[in-house]
Amino acid sequence: MNTTNPTNAVVEIAKKIAQCQTCPLYETRTLTVPGEGDPTSDIMFIGEAPGLNEDKEGSPFVGRAGKLLDQLLNEIGLSRNKVFITNMVKCRPPNNRDPTPSEMSSCSRHLDSQIQVIEPTVIVTLGR
Repeated sequence: MNTTNPTNAVVEIAKKIAQCQTCPLYETRTLTVPGEGDPTSDIMFIGEAPGLNEDKEGSPFVGRAGKLLDQLLNEIGLSRNKVFITNMVKCRPPNNRDPTPSEMSSCSRHLDSQIQVIEPTVIVTLGR
């Protein structure tokens, strides 16, 4: 059981993500997209990587996929503030290409930290 305050820990992880220069994606990003939602939620959604809209806003799933996710959450009585939503890769790959194995590996420490702090009961993976 994790005794760390999840809200504070998620904020600290987001700060580390914002400063990350582990892979070349930091050179082309506008904003990092660390994730958002309830850090005490039992449900975590993990996408592949931010797209153009996410890169501009710094929030996950704000484009077409986000509208669909919001609709699906609503249909089961949830909203994005009741779950935690993040991506495997925290910076947008150029031209919305798939992230490389190296980029995913570089970001895995951030995602692992989020999972360790949030301790979700259910993890829903989205994308390919």
